Amino acid sequence: MNENIQLIESFIDYMWSNFSLSKNTLDAYQSDITKLYQFHQKNITTFKEQEITNYLTKSKLSLSSQRRALSSFRGFFLYLEEQKQIKNNPCQYIKPPKVNKTIPETLTFIEVKKILDAPDISTTNGLRDRAMFELMYACGLRVSELVSLTSNQVNIYNENILIKGKGNKERILPIAITTLEILTNYKDNARKKLEKVKSPYFFLSQKGGAMSRHNFWHMIKKYATQCGIIKNISPHTLRHAFATHLVQNGANLRSVQLLLGHSDISTTQIYTHIHNIRLQKQHKEHHPRG
Repeated sequence: MNENIQLIESFIDYMWSNFSLSKNTLDAYQSDITKLYQFHQKNITTFKEQEITNYLTKSKLSLSSQRRALSSFRGFFLYLEEQKQIKNNPCQYIKPPKVNKTIPETLTFIEVKKILDAPDISTTNGLRDRAMFELMYACGLRVSELVSLTSNQVNIYNENILIKGKGNKERILPIAITTLEILTNYKDNARKKLEKVKSPYFFLSQKGGAMSRHNFWHMIKKYATQCGIIKNISPHTLRHAFATHLVQNGANLRSVQLLLGHSDISTTQIYTHIHNIRLQKQHKEHHPRG
């Protein structure tokens, strides 16, 4: 095996065994570092600072992707330094590019309701889709949390779900009665039809396996188009709507942070900006001196 590939894989194994990172995070690390190696095609232990900055500027990555890649490189070269494969971390003095926080486009409650009502719940797939949309909007889940949800994490009797978020941090979220009814209907009917073989996952694909993030994204885009919604739809559209609507209705920002599973409240504060922008728009449209 190529020595560079061996070093990358040993780093990924180290991160997995020591930090309990998610598969998606580990895959991102591996992809970032492999692309750097493929770009220069040389022994990875001989990389210099200039070669890394050259890659970042010439790779046509977005600023946020450059920041993520640099974070991957820093961790990797720090690992090589600790393993005495290199003497100095070439990323040590590279500053990440500054990224302005973008405010996600969010849906109104009426638009959310259109998407929630779009699936035909008389069909197996439609009932599953409705249950996924309901739960994501009711609890503000990340897509990765939604598709990886197991049946053991859904406690219909106690009206809550156990979520294992980023860094394996756990949080328990309440489920509203209307959402519980849809989940129970899905569990007792559609899920039994989808489960070809025994599966721990709560939401199942047509083939009986776990739903993928990619499939969920296509699913929500399809229903949004059917509803005539022309806004930019992302996999986290319903999560953004959950947070925005809570803030609009007076929820405490700290509570929203805990519900979303944000480690830093500054990440949650973007939803207050969305609310303020809407207030400004309403004032301009309806106030005599707006």
